[in-house]
This record gives sequence, structure tokens and C-alpha cells, in this order.
Amino acid sequence: MKHIFKLIFSALLILTVAGGCDTDELHEMNINPNAVNTIDVNYFLTAAELSASNNGLRDNRYTDWRTNIGMCGHAIQQLASTSTGTISVGDKYLENDVEPSNAPWDHFFAGDGRVTYEIIKQTGPGGYSEGAKKNTREAARILRVLCFHRLTDWYGSIPYFEANRGVEGIFQPKYDKQKDIYYDLLKELDEACSLISSSNLDEGFTAADYYFNGNIAKWKKFGYSLMLRLAMRISNVDLPTANTYVTKAVAGGVMSSNDDNVIATMALGPSEWTNQNGISRGFYPGDGGQWSSSFLSKTLVDWLMGPDKGVTTDDDPRLMILTGGILEWTANTVIYKETDPLKMRGLPNGLDGAMLNTMMGGPTIPYEHFSAVNPKMMQDDEPYMIMHAAESEFLLAEALERGIGTGISGTAEEHYRRGVKLAMQMYSIYDESFEVTDDQVETYLETYPYGVTKPALEMIGEQMWVSKWMNWWDAWSDYRRTGYPQLVPTNYPGNATNGQIPTKLMIPAYEATGNPNYATGATKPDRLVGKVWWDGGPE
Repeated sequence: MKHIFKLIFSALLILTVAGGCDTDELHEMNINPNAVNTIDVNYFLTAAELSASNNGLRDNRYTDWRTNIGMCGHAIQQLASTSTGTISVGDKYLENDVEPSNAPWDHFFAGDGRVTYEIIKQTGPGGYSEGAKKNTREAARILRVLCFHRLTDWYGSIPYFEANRGVEGIFQPKYDKQKDIYYDLLKELDEACSLISSSNLDEGFTAADYYFNGNIAKWKKFGYSLMLRLAMRISNVDLPTANTYVTKAVAGGVMSSNDDNVIATMALGPSEWTNQNGISRGFYPGDGGQWSSSFLSKTLVDWLMGPDKGVTTDDDPRLMILTGGILEWTANTVIYKETDPLKMRGLPNGLDGAMLNTMMGGPTIPYEHFSAVNPKMMQDDEPYMIMHAAESEFLLAEALERGIGTGISGTAEEHYRRGVKLAMQMYSIYDESFEVTDDQVETYLETYPYGVTKPALEMIGEQMWVSKWMNWWDAWSDYRRTGYPQLVPTNYPGNATNGQIPTKLMIPAYEATGNPNYATGATKPDRLVGKVWWDGGPE
């Protein structure tokens, strides 16, 4: 698995070579009997899973550093920075139409998109694995939905139905409306979840599947949880379709335990560029080094500390999990300068170095004053969490509050409480010290009664937001849809949005100039202030 991409792209090259001989005899002469002419599509499944955790095509920190951390983590005010470089896009709303916008387009179209398409093609009519590898095929369809729902959520209208078909001669694919893409994604999930089955004798599937080791029940929960997410994401613009697919997702069964969480295991080898956690590498000193420039934001720290900053009894148990405190982190050691929860301090968003110095009354080294990310969850071989069960519980609570879908058992409050518990207790995979007890969860829930402290939907939205720590790009989508938490935008001088939190990624310039379908097909305005369909933009 470590060298999967060398194998995969070699295989893809083989698959693109078409014989040009006029006779069978010449054709046979052109075949190297020792060459690999077909490849087990299960290798592609492993590659697609790895790519979904942002490993593969480029280095493993490429997309996380530029977009997940730099753009989204700062835009939704879980992180803050005084930088005016790459991460200024999310913190200060300054346009950088290269790194934050290019990275996911580069990675996901050529990574998950290309590999899952190859699986589906080769297990379909005329493919060399037609009729075989049934579970591999359906798992690939679920992963392809994950890939393309991310892309369309970030960019709006994108190539979808003709995407990844260059081998078929489609080099300038047409753009599809987000509405049509979503309808097909939901249809794909419906079919894939019903067809993936333990009765399928899929040789090699278990070994290739390093998310669930071939556990079909967990694949179904993953697929139906994605269905629930997508259905709720369009609920503000297409309630009938949302009703239909929320009901289907509930009937199929969504994730309900942290054992169901979709997690990609990472490793230190064979090199720092392969199989390591890209988020960790983004923060690790001497590598990405974001620990010394991106801190927990004032918005997040204040929320975690509760309304009374003079006591810890109203603190969220995750405060000293998400931050390790005020610290100095080197490649060899961590020097903790302050670990008292009462003395945690978040960095305000929208400040550059000069503005911070003015605020602090003199030259200021940020890491000496502000809460940093916790190094205990930022080692290079940390697991990469792609999706968690807490989200499903929060979405079910919201669906009940809004009367969306049928067949949901229990009350909105019950699902909310389960979501909070799951979210607080999911971090022990990073370090044993991150364990949150049932009693701690119960104390927190009693401190903030459901629907009393704040309106129920606001509480659900805020809990969803904080639960997406490190999955910042999906938290950005949640925020754009729900409006929670109620963030106060920054208004840094010369920003590109007139002080509005960014609502869309810009399509890369090379795509805009190289594909004539961009002009009439892309979501406009193709700027940071553009809006996708489910956020009130064009279909």
C-alpha cells in the first residue's frame, strides 16, 4: 500500500494505450508477455481511500495546508493568524487565486475523481472486471460522492458527468449545475448503499479496504450518513428532495457510534511525503510550521471557556484538548509556557503583525501570548478523521426540529445530547489523555440545557461547528448553510469581500482559460463572494 500510487499511475498509463495494429498477428507481436496489462481494481480502492485523506497526487500537506487550514479553518474562525500570506485568504479575505483555490481542484479531480472513475469504468460494461468486484465498485461510488460533493460545495458548478474522461477524448468537459450534480450524487448513494452487500464474494476487498477492513455494515452507515449530510445541505433550497433522502438515510441506518467513524490510518514511512497526516505536517515545526503563525481564534477559545472566564465549571471539556496551551514547539521538544485553562487566550481574527503590536501595546511574539494547537494531536502519523458519527446525530436533531424527513426515532434533544457526547469523546484516538468521561459530558449538558441557553437550532449549529475541528472545510460548508455560529466578520484593509466571510472558492485560472466551457458553465461571480446553489446562488 505504501507505494500504491506508483503502481496505480503505471496502470493508468497502460490502460490508456490503445493498439493500432491492423491484424491480430501484429497485435500479438506488440504485447510484452512479461508486462502488466491489467491491474486488480482493489489497488485503486486503496488509493482512493488514501487520496480522500489528502495523500497521493502531490505531497500530503498540499491541500490541507492551503485550503483546509489556510482558507477554511480561518474563515470559520477556529484559527487566526497575523500572516498576510497564503492563510490571509481565510483570516483577512484577501484574494489568492492560486494556492487555496487551486489545491483542492488539483488534488481531488486527479486523485479521488480519477481513481474512482477508473474503478467504476473497469467494473462496468466492457471493463476487464465487469460483473466482479461488486463491493469494490459500490465503495468507489460512495467515495466518488465524497469527492464530488466536496468539490461542488467549494466551487459551485463544476465538470461532473464528463469529468475524468480524458482517456475517452474528453479534454474540455462541460460544466454541470450544482443542482443536477446533487441529484446524481444522492442517486448514486441510494444505489451504492443498496447494492454493497456481504453476500458479494469480492476477492481482495477486505485487504484493500483500510477504512473498515471489508465491514459492509460500516460502509452502509458511511454511505447513508453522506446521504443525510447531502440531503440536509440542500434543505433550504429543495425541501421535497431533502425530505425524501433524509427518510431514506434514516431507514438505511446512519453512523451512531465513534466505532463507525471514517478514519484513515497514517504512517511515518516510507517518507514524509507519503502516508503522513497532512494536517499534522502543516503545523509541525520545521515542516509546515503553522503552529507559530496559526493559533486558536478568540472566537473559539471564548466559546470553549464559556461565559464566565473566571471559573472552569462552565468550560467545554475540549478546551485543553484542542489547545495544548501557550507553548513553544520545536522539532525536538514542546515547552509549555501556560497550561492553566483560566489563562487561555485566543488570537483575534483579522490582525497583521503591526495591528497586533498596537493591540498588545508593544512588539509581540504571538506564541508567547496565545493558545496554540495541541501538539499531542499533530504528530505526523496521527489518524486522519474524514467523517464522524456526531455529525449524523446533530443532523438528525436538526431534521426533527425542522420537521424534515420521517422515521427518525427519539427526540431532537436526545440526538443532540448523543451528538455532544460522541463529539467530546472522539479524540482519544490521538492521545489517551484526551479521554472525556460520561460524567464530564453530563455536567456540560446540564450546564447548557438544550433549547434554554440558546435556541435549539443555534445550539445544534454551534456544536456541529466545534465538532468539525480539523475538518474545517466541511465546517465552512455547515456555516454557510446554517449561519451558525453567528460569526462577526473581519474587515482587514484592502480585503476582497468588503468585510464578508468568503462563500466560495475561485476556480483556478488555468481551468478558466483552458476550458471554454468555463465561461458559460461556472458559478458566477467566480469570486470569494460568489454563492453556490444550496447557499442561495444559481442552480
